[in-house]
Amino acid sequence: MATIRKRAAGWSVQVRRKGYEPEYRTFTSRDAAERWARERESLIDQGQQPVSHRALRRQTMGDLIRRYLAEITPSKLSAETERFRLTKILRAGICDLALADLSSAPFAAYRDKRAKEARPGTVARELSLLHNVIEIARLEWGVGLAGNPVAQVRRLPVKNARNRRLQHGELERLVEAVAKSRNELIRPAVMLAIETGLRRGELLNLTWAEIDLERRVAHIPRTKTGYARTVPLTDSAVALLRSLRRSDAKVLPMSAMSLKLAWNRLRVRAGMPDLHFHDLRHEAISRFAELGLSTVELAAISGHRDLRMLARYTHIQPSTLARKLAGRSWEQEVGQP
Repeated sequence: MATIRKRAAGWSVQVRRKGYEPEYRTFTSRDAAERWARERESLIDQGQQPVSHRALRRQTMGDLIRRYLAEITPSKLSAETERFRLTKILRAGICDLALADLSSAPFAAYRDKRAKEARPGTVARELSLLHNVIEIARLEWGVGLAGNPVAQVRRLPVKNARNRRLQHGELERLVEAVAKSRNELIRPAVMLAIETGLRRGELLNLTWAEIDLERRVAHIPRTKTGYARTVPLTDSAVALLRSLRRSDAKVLPMSAMSLKLAWNRLRVRAGMPDLHFHDLRHEAISRFAELGLSTVELAAISGHRDLRMLARYTHIQPSTLARKLAGRSWEQEVGQP
């Protein structure tokens, strides 16, 4: 807030904001002093005022990331994954830069270096995360950066849309491989993913209190999009849930890393090293589509807010469409107008 005092020469105004150079003016009337103070504070809020380089010299990009890890990451559904990603970024040279030296150039150099080591999608997610760290620092922590340099960095084209579904006999191979697993929770994790279309984090956070087997629904309060939803349970999902022991508040009391390691061993044992756990979500949504559910019904189950993204997850087998068309013709069912 601005400080306004009556002086012999008029009304003295002082505008101070952490991270910005202080400003002083004197006016003949209080109204003029208040109007100028509001204008200067508005410019600061819009990021249009010069920042104090002295303050920005005292902090590094790494300092922002460490604070973000401590205050923001723990509240996220994907906290474990984000913590791993940010911890890895902290080892990069860009984190040693003082905030006063941040510009688009070092972030572009980071992008180019990472592009030689990782897929475009991975690089894009890391840049988006860095962008968010700086936005939180600017808008919520009062760090006096005039803009977000990551916003000026060109993103690499990402063409990694997957259409991997379980092929004939692959589910049986997965079931056989599951039977040999020492982790007794991997089987319900795999089968529930196929029967519900839930994301990995949603499955691992699902509690018995959120399941109503009589109504055949599961409530998902913590989601990637931030919007809670309630999903229907198939006959197979209900039977599977009824068969599980309730030894913990969570349906699947295991960490994301435990599931990841168990899944990696499972897919190799099943002879499907290219199959991702997230592909089971594709499989589930595509199966629901093949059962004839509408786009709106699919979105209610999957939680997609963008129907274009839902289309990426729905991959109907051509053979399924062929069976639906067998014995049917446009001339017989519709005919000429």
